[in-house]
Amino acid sequence: MRAGPNRGTWALLGNAVSGEGSGRRALILVENLSVPFDRRVWQECTTLRDAGWEVHVICPRGEKRDTEPEALIDGVRIHRYPLRAATGGPAGYLREYGSALWHTARLARKVGPVHVVHACNPPDLLFLAARWLRRRGARFVFDQHDLVPELYLSRFGRGKDLLYRAVCALERRTYRAADIVLATNESYRDVAIRRGGRRPEDVFVVRSAPQVDRFQPVPPEPELKRGKPHLLCYLGVMGPQDGVDYALRALAKLRDELGRTDWHAVFVGAGDAFDAMVELSRELGLDDQVEFTGRIPDAELVRYLSTADVCLSPDPRNPLNDVSTMNKVLEYMAMGRPIVSFDLKEARVSAGDAAVYAPANDETRFAELTAELLDDPDRRVRMGKVGQERITGQLSWENSQASLLAAYAAACRGRTQVSAGGPVRTGKRQRR
Repeated sequence: MRAGPNRGTWALLGNAVSGEGSGRRALILVENLSVPFDRRVWQECTTLRDAGWEVHVICPRGEKRDTEPEALIDGVRIHRYPLRAATGGPAGYLREYGSALWHTARLARKVGPVHVVHACNPPDLLFLAARWLRRRGARFVFDQHDLVPELYLSRFGRGKDLLYRAVCALERRTYRAADIVLATNESYRDVAIRRGGRRPEDVFVVRSAPQVDRFQPVPPEPELKRGKPHLLCYLGVMGPQDGVDYALRALAKLRDELGRTDWHAVFVGAGDAFDAMVELSRELGLDDQVEFTGRIPDAELVRYLSTADVCLSPDPRNPLNDVSTMNKVLEYMAMGRPIVSFDLKEARVSAGDAAVYAPANDETRFAELTAELLDDPDRRVRMGKVGQERITGQLSWENSQASLLAAYAAACRGRTQVSAGGPVRTGKRQRR
């Protein structure tokens, strides 16, 4: 049998949970992206570090960055594992997630006992890897980045089949295992309460927010427009549910139906639909006006955004997108860029008057609104100022920091005591 933590370890856990002493340890589990490339997770790491936590992260290695198996960056210890991205539909994801779980559990044992284990989905399987630490006194914080049942419906179009019911069951298990839930917006919080059966006081909204120091405008560079008067910009992941195909078809309508050829468009980012989107651009005859950069360094990204006249957020309405906060929208706002979006619930919550909204999935109206903004530079400036004010005000990371630290305090508050036989839980856990 593996030996459990000694009395000194339990004393350390007891002191930290009660808010006394130093040496509090948090372990953040991520499967979707590498760290620090995952900006939300990195902001959480540095917030906890600044609050006195010793922070460890377990995540996959990146392909071109974040490739070291282990790194100490700005005081955060990162443990990375090799992971091949899924291909071939749901079966490919099962293979990916199985490998990720094995590596996560292996590295969690290496890290050892912690006070809080903090799991970021997708997938809703990381509670399995966290069980060993929970049995040793760790509190479990579930950081819900995506609604996986809605992601499944939106990505695969298979309806509510057996796999859909399976991901719903895993979400329920994750909610039940969690001591505290972090939601990225009020829509996700409502799901945690309504569908997850969580008490409202156990669900904290920690909004994602751009790193303002990363998004500082620089003088525009007209040469990026490739000889055209205007530059359109898309920034983000290119997956099946992200709407890049909607944007490309809208641009074809902008050219063919509205007779506008006074623009160049750049699509920044990558994803498993990247090659298909490049091919769709060719099929639509947009080669001369649309540029795909792939992932690029921050400095180059800022150059494009600083030069852009209009930014595109073409996420179509589907069960996931309507209630999700889009990072690209927040990043456009931080750069003071006006936005064209489809009319989604959380898009309006985030952008407000910094965006104009086409009826859901209406590519023709999306093209028309783009043309209207190109013809109205004063309106573009006003919208950009609204976005920047929202990012530095109500949507700032400073507000999210306070909520994150309150969530950790709630997770740890008076819930573990030390006894000769190990940890004794106090208080009632919510089970519904």
